[in-house]
Amino acid sequence: MKHLPATRRQFLRVASVIGGSVGAAGAPFALNLAALGSAAAQTSGDYKALVCLFLFGGNDSANMVLPTDTASWTAYTNTRSQAPDPIALRPAGTAPDASAAGGSPAALGGVLPLTPNHTVSPENASRALALHPAMAEARTLFNTDGRLAIIANAGPLITPITKAEYRANSKPRPPKLFSHNDQQSTWQALSPEGARIGWGGRLGDLVASQNSPNTIFTNISATGNAVFLAGQSVFQYQVGGGGAVRINALNGTTLFGSAAAQQEFRSLVTGDNENLFAKEYAAITRRSVEAQAAFQAAFNASTVAAPTQYFNPTTRANANSGIASQLQTVARIIGARNALGTRRQIFFVSLGGFDTHDNQNRSHSDLMARLSHALKYFDDTMGAMGMRDNVTLFTASDFGRTFTSNGDGTDHGWGAHHFVLGGAVRGREVYGRFPQIGLNHDDEVGSGNLIPGISVDQIGATLGRWFGASESDLDLVFPNLRNFNRNLGFV
Repeated sequence: MKHLPATRRQFLRVASVIGGSVGAAGAPFALNLAALGSAAAQTSGDYKALVCLFLFGGNDSANMVLPTDTASWTAYTNTRSQAPDPIALRPAGTAPDASAAGGSPAALGGVLPLTPNHTVSPENASRALALHPAMAEARTLFNTDGRLAIIANAGPLITPITKAEYRANSKPRPPKLFSHNDQQSTWQALSPEGARIGWGGRLGDLVASQNSPNTIFTNISATGNAVFLAGQSVFQYQVGGGGAVRINALNGTTLFGSAAAQQEFRSLVTGDNENLFAKEYAAITRRSVEAQAAFQAAFNASTVAAPTQYFNPTTRANANSGIASQLQTVARIIGARNALGTRRQIFFVSLGGFDTHDNQNRSHSDLMARLSHALKYFDDTMGAMGMRDNVTLFTASDFGRTFTSNGDGTDHGWGAHHFVLGGAVRGREVYGRFPQIGLNHDDEVGSGNLIPGISVDQIGATLGRWFGASESDLDLVFPNLRNFNRNLGFV
């Protein structure tokens, strides 16, 4: 690959970021990303977007995707049906019990059978699989539409590790397992809390020049700050349901009821200054104000259908879904791509509430309904826009949860199942070997905590390759990739 020379300004910009964030040791990595990004820009053409849907709190994916073959179902019910508050779901074909408490397994009915092709992972052919009863839309996306795929038992890994190696501590393992903040960071940035650069940000560094001059709109969060989107040279652009987040004092036409006061404040924060630091601050503020105006104009001109309400299995009534609304914001930004001049974008959205130590039956059912509804809404919206093949969404979460119940919920785990959705996705497939179910087997390290069979690096690299990153790019972005199969093949 030809490395184009960086200008002095580009060099100083990258160097200043390095000096302020990762130290001298990060210099070769950052400068290589800058050079690779310049080269990658030469082959830009079509539009592509990645959407990370993060499930904050640690999703109990053992009740989201579950095997129903006889041996697995027996182990499942034996473990998860224990008193005082069983968390086992009901068998496929079981009708909902209208007299049962909302959100309880009896009220939900039976699990929803899946029909995987088992082409890419034939080792799963003997396993019957199903989804949570509240995920009818997701089942249609998988079984009928073929645009949804399952990544089985994934999580942070440095290298493949067995149960014996884990117990003997003979191979490196990700630091600070089972910790919310650290594992959220590890999923997003490949290192624990304190990381300042995410792998979505690293991919953004590579492709930002394809969005020139509006590189600021490369990585966008619709849900607040996320280290996933932070790069060496790319910074996350945060938006809300109404579009760009404005400087409060410049939001509207007056300040303290006075147009003159607002104009004076604008001049104060954006005007020229003899002091070099104040001068640079004013220049940055001006760029921010100008970017906000350009973004807002494009965003306002882009409209997509609002999400309908989803059915809340706990209250048995229709309710609003915040995650679908975030995805509506993403869809509007994608619709504004031509006005913004963007060809590659990475988005971050989230759904919280997955730390289900208690009240799991009711809270998890509601979360599964929200997630399923949001996936269908986004797929429908991308279809109406003709953009299904250009946008790939994937889920991530802190970790999975224990297979055993703590009496009213589950505790922190490790490996978990995830979804990937889009027109380019090779759907109706399960990627990776589906793990054993229950306790005291080779796939778990206690309480049913699964040892991941697929690493975050593999998921990111597979998405990054589809996004346009080269093999050399991927080795820079995902430092543990050399230890794994480089391509899971789901896109």
